[in-house]
Amino acid sequence: MKVAGLISGTSHDGIDVAVVEFAHTDGVLRGTVVYGDSVPYAPELRARLVAALPPQQTTIDEVCALDTLIGQAFADVAAGAADAAGGVDAVASHGQTVFHWVDGGHALGTLQIGQPAWIAERVGAPVVSDIRVRDITVGGHGAPLVSYLDDLLLRGREGVAAALNLGGISNITVVGSGLSAYDIGPANALIDAVIVERQLNPLGYDDDARIARSGVVDLGLLESLLADPYYALPAPKSTGKEHFHLAYVERHLAALGCDVRPADLVATLTELTVRTVADAVRRERVAFLAVSGGGCRNPLIMSGLRAALPGVEIVLTDDLGAPADTKEAILVALIGWCTLHGVPAIVPGGTGAREPRILGTITPGRGPLRLPEPVGGVESLRLIDGTAR
Repeated sequence: MKVAGLISGTSHDGIDVAVVEFAHTDGVLRGTVVYGDSVPYAPELRARLVAALPPQQTTIDEVCALDTLIGQAFADVAAGAADAAGGVDAVASHGQTVFHWVDGGHALGTLQIGQPAWIAERVGAPVVSDIRVRDITVGGHGAPLVSYLDDLLLRGREGVAAALNLGGISNITVVGSGLSAYDIGPANALIDAVIVERQLNPLGYDDDARIARSGVVDLGLLESLLADPYYALPAPKSTGKEHFHLAYVERHLAALGCDVRPADLVATLTELTVRTVADAVRRERVAFLAVSGGGCRNPLIMSGLRAALPGVEIVLTDDLGAPADTKEAILVALIGWCTLHGVPAIVPGGTGAREPRILGTITPGRGPLRLPEPVGGVESLRLIDGTAR
């Protein structure tokens, strides 16, 4: 079965897509990545999305419009991926997170938009969507769902191994004698927010860390940011841009009464990512770390992690068969396959869920919905990057 997985993450800059061809035999799932891409949002759509996200206020009619427009954008990307891959049997869409409701250390709800009916109509195949909320109904955080894929990729390694994703928010999955996973804190979210607001780079991010490398870390601001109580919370825990956003940075600057140069501010926020991630990796006694997400392309973050973690083997998830730039889209494709085959795609230790559940809802394609026979489960995953050149 060929499944296209689509996601727009907490950086909300575009849509990542991967088409994975799965084959299951005696508990072993083989997945070959046959296509991968990242398609930026149209500038006007991204601007509307950013304007609607917390801490800004929005309206129900704007949420409705964005649900349609993002659904149509996802449909375009899905159709292009299906054509490039010679067709797909199903699509799994994470959509775009616009709010993640956490109160008192518990996730109470989560909202991803991007109406899947547009994808089903355009591609003609069934669509699995709304994949996070079922985890929340059984006490989980709905995040990080990537812990399911990470567990399969890291299982069997000696010592403690971990997978780190550096998106808008950083999250980690730790696999040793057991499994734990949680959101660490901001990875690119605060950096990108400052760059966009101060118009430091038309790309909206610090490509090649040029801005950060021209600045100096402000130690007073860094210590203020590191004092956030979130970092001291026990796992499982999750966070998002409801907490880490531009106004959050501005409040810290105002409280300190300091005027930090833009380049110094970006350098400080970059060091915040390095420091919080390195602290988490040391605390978990990780010996092997596989990194993915946009932040793995930031040379200052990666060099900072290697300097702070000299005893840790640090690689990109490409070494595990999951291209670092499309790993989360591969995850979504995997969840879609699991849902269609009756397999729970939750690791309770990863999200805090009390027990596993089959995730998501299914929108039929143009014809009758015919589900494959359920399988007993997935004991191991062999992932191959068929797009590697």
